[in-house]
Amino acid sequence: MAVRVEKNGTVWTVIHDRPEARNAMDPASADALTAAFLEFDADKKASVADYPLGELDIPPARPQGNGGDISRGPLGPSRLELDKPVIAAIEGPAVAGGMELGLWCDFRVMAKESYFGVYCRRWGVPLIDGGTVRLPRIVGQGRALEIILTGRKVPAEECLTIGLCEYVTPKGGARTKAEELAQEIARFPQVCVRADRRSAIKSHGLTVREALIQEWYNGREALIEDGVAGATRFKDGLGRHGDFAKIR
Repeated sequence: MAVRVEKNGTVWTVIHDRPEARNAMDPASADALTAAFLEFDADKKASVADYPLGELDIPPARPQGNGGDISRGPLGPSRLELDKPVIAAIEGPAVAGGMELGLWCDFRVMAKESYFGVYCRRWGVPLIDGGTVRLPRIVGQGRALEIILTGRKVPAEECLTIGLCEYVTPKGGARTKAEELAQEIARFPQVCVRADRRSAIKSHGLTVREALIQEWYNGREALIEDGVAGATRFKDGLGRHGDFAKIR
């Protein structure tokens, strides 16, 4: 199977593994990757997903449906809107469509030798897996346009500087770091985690007043389900003085 899932408690690592084709995405792989993330989002026991990326430098395939009511992107899950966090772990080049898949994730961990780039610029192939939408929202319009229009290589250290990734690790360390972060996030009360994530994403484009109203109504369920119990645990002495080791 080109796509496999490894599970460690409530953390899933979704792996696209076609080394013989430098991880090139074919229609079967795109369908399998989409299906894996839909299963992750629907599984009540799953909390956070890691998505290792690398050696992706291919022009987009023809868009297709995935057999359901959600149209997948040419490279798979790039048009899905999940309700759970996904962390990209990037080793080596993740360019063209591979970069777009990295941008789809909530945040990115890159090994030092890794890089992004709109390498499809050289082929005359446009970004159609969300690159023109997500990149400006992450790094700002001017920087995004410079990266998109020049098609240049964007090394990991520069990505960290401009906010295109959140962590840089030694070579071979991206997946380990991403899984550590995933386990840390998975320890927290998940209704609250997802509510805050949802509000941060959906507030984009709203006025401050509209976003504040959305934040309140979005957070009420989490406040009831997680917040009351959490306040009781704090009262009983857990999690005080910034101690994240004992929160349950």
